[in-house]
Amino acid sequence: MVRVSIFIDGNNLYFGLKRIYSDSRSLMDFNFRKFCGTLVQEREIVDIYYYNATLDIANNLNKYKKQQRFFDKLKRIPRFNLILCKLVKRKLKNVNEYYYVLKEDDIHMAVDMVEGAVDNKFDIAIVVSGDGDFVPAVKAVQRKDKKVENAYFGKTSSANLKQNCDKSIRLNKEMLDKCFE
Repeated sequence: MVRVSIFIDGNNLYFGLKRIYSDSRSLMDFNFRKFCGTLVQEREIVDIYYYNATLDIANNLNKYKKQQRFFDKLKRIPRFNLILCKLVKRKLKNVNEYYYVLKEDDIHMAVDMVEGAVDNKFDIAIVVSGDGDFVPAVKAVQRKDKKVENAYFGKTSSANLKQNCDKSIRLNKEMLDKCFE
């Protein structure tokens, strides 16, 4: 049986779904088991990694609580690994306003992919992201005689990432509709 590990860029998935569904569907209603099953098909899921950061509780308590319920739901999925990264608060110049930046998610994902390949944990890695920064990690995984597939959202995906993967899967509304409860 072909062993597959799935590496999900949580921020990329969230905003990709938001673009398609325009807030009409909640991520809480997204069925990750169906989604991963669709990506893997008849192959065996070894691990699922999901990278994100905890929201700032002081900024919005309701969003924070909703996210915690979402994370609790994810943790109940077999072989699911929730990797929490940093959320850094930054101030806009010359204005008393703030924004947040997700940090360390890409590097955690790249390291986990490469370590998994080196440790022979999978035969195929599926990268759910459109971020071209993953190309060096993809090439390192491939040098370990592993295949890499890229699941991406159309307009925001790096052509370089798609070209360097062994297979590309475009995430579209028709496919994703089946992944909601």
